[in-house]
Parts: sequence; structure tokens; C-alpha cells
Amino acid sequence: MDAVVAVAVRLVNALTPGEARGRRYSPPAADHLPAAVAEALRAGRRPPRDLTADEAAGFGMIAGALRAVFDLVASDRIDEAAREVNALLAFTGARPKLDRHDGEPWHLHFHGADDSLVTGWAAGCATGLAVVLGSDLYGRLGVCTAERCDRVYVDISRNGTRRFCSTACQNRVKAAAFRARQA
Repeated sequence: MDAVVAVAVRLVNALTPGEARGRRYSPPAADHLPAAVAEALRAGRRPPRDLTADEAAGFGMIAGALRAVFDLVASDRIDEAAREVNALLAFTGARPKLDRHDGEPWHLHFHGADDSLVTGWAAGCATGLAVVLGSDLYGRLGVCTAERCDRVYVDISRNGTRRFCSTACQNRVKAAAFRARQA
């Protein structure tokens, strides 16, 4: 599950507009979108194949739905986040299947109603978020608290106190606080 949740984070951060590290962020243009999606999917265990423009656009729509879940959790609206995940699970027709590949033992995958690349990954990401929301770990999903950044993260730290999407944002906040204290 950790791999598909990591892919969900990477898809949201790569494919949704907003702010990142203090600057306005726009998703890649259509001609660069397949490469951005492929890079996001590399967080999964298998390297992705070449993507079509239509598949890349489909991942963009899925990333928007995944972002809504992170935003709702960050604003402590867990019931609404669960409804969003349930809607995504229903949309994809997520179904479990034991798979064996790349010399690994049997393990659980979640596939979509159709076995397209987009639906399969969407089903996996939705299932991963469902597992997180259905446990006491939902507080580990977050949106960066740094000013002018709305990138998402999953807190895998031991103490569960992460507040930033990256070390860069954490350092920006610390530097701003230091400058404020010096002034």
C-alpha cells in the first residue's frame, strides 16, 4: 500500500495546479505531461511503459480527485474525504487480485473494472487512501503548511509530526522565522 499512496502523492504534486515552494505551480503542458506522469509512477515498484497523451490527461483528472482527499483530510473533514475515496473506488471498480511479477512473491494488487493503465493506477491509489483513511493513520496525510505551498505529503516519520512537503519548504519557514526574530 505504501507504494500506491506514494504514487498518489506524486501524481497530485506533479499534475495539479497551485503553489510549490513559494512559487506558482502549473502542471506540465500537454507535450510534457506523459513524461511527468511516468516520473510520478516511478514511485511504484514497476517502471511505467510509454504513456499516450490521452492516458496522461486521464491521470490529470485522477490527480484532481486525489487532491480533494488530501485537502479534505488537512481541513479535518474526514467524513467528506471518505466519501471522495468511496466515489473513486466506485468509479474505478477497484477489485483485489493476487499478482506475482518481477521475481517477487504473491502480493495483493487492486485493479480497475477495465484493465487500462489509468483505471488500474486510480483503483490502486484509491484503495491505498482507503486503507489509510480506514485506520488511525489518516492524520499522516497532509498538505504543506509552508506559506505559498500546497503540495501534499504522507508523513512516514516515527513521531508523525511532519508539516511540510519537503526539506526546502521546512528550511524556507525556518529561515523566515530566523529573519523575523533578528529584525
